[in-house]
Amino acid sequence: MTEMKLHDLLCALKGAGEETRLRILALFRSGDLTVTELVSVLRQSQPRVSRHLKLLCEAGLLERGREGTWIFYRLAAKGGAGDIARMIIDFIPLDDQILQNDQLRLREIKKDRMTKAESYFGRNAHHWDKIRSLYIAEEEVEKNILKITSDMKIGDFLDVGTGTGRMLDVFSPFIREGIGVDLNREMLSVARVNLEKSKYKNCQVRHGDMYDLALPDCSVDLVLFHQVLHFADDPLTAIKETARLLRAGGRVVIVDFAPHNLEFLRNEHAHRRLGFGDKEIKHWLDSAGLMSKPVIKLAGAELEVVIWTAGKK
Repeated sequence: MTEMKLHDLLCALKGAGEETRLRILALFRSGDLTVTELVSVLRQSQPRVSRHLKLLCEAGLLERGREGTWIFYRLAAKGGAGDIARMIIDFIPLDDQILQNDQLRLREIKKDRMTKAESYFGRNAHHWDKIRSLYIAEEEVEKNILKITSDMKIGDFLDVGTGTGRMLDVFSPFIREGIGVDLNREMLSVARVNLEKSKYKNCQVRHGDMYDLALPDCSVDLVLFHQVLHFADDPLTAIKETARLLRAGGRVVIVDFAPHNLEFLRNEHAHRRLGFGDKEIKHWLDSAGLMSKPVIKLAGAELEVVIWTAGKK
């Protein structure tokens, strides 16, 4: 743990030393949350919850970040008070009835969020590729992805959040076997139809969760997140799960938007996050034990697409 001054340690402990604030910290075991979500879970007023969040941030236990009109809270980065926050969470008795009720309401909120997202995916499954290409030509993105992986001998390829299976089709000539995973069954139906049309028969799709991929350790050479993480509740956990799957010398490629303020993507297209900064992605890759490689940025008319790559150390 990073060395702390006595004053900082006292501030961190005082910041956590209240029932509601301990309940709040316990909820952050599962990723970023908004004030609205916390209000629904804790069943307290918005001003009261905001006050507790302010004190936790001042104590260095939580961090806040604005994305458009939404504010996300998350555990502070590891080191200093961030380490204290994680230690406190480890000591919180999660079998306590109050905390169990909090977790139940949080699961209900996440289930509702997932239902809305899946409903959107279902409605748009048959023209999903068109939606994804509104801002920059997908051909340009695909060309760059293939270029940065052209030096690899790819045996097993994993496409997380495969959607229509487009990236499986793109990579199929260059791999031994490919697996596409998606939670939405309508998307998987479209992907299967598309793969049947391909002259290559080395790819398959399956229903699966990016947080629990049910694949063996060290079984994949290349993992791709293509315009997927902005839908995720907990991108770090998803990255760590795929890092587990990588063989020595394997890589993960993340394609997503740079930070932006296009709120309609959240309101109309179920985006959870309005893009990602290089520092945030690098922190996640480092936390997953991956070594970052040079970043590629592709400017579009309204949005910038970024390609982050990292290898297994």
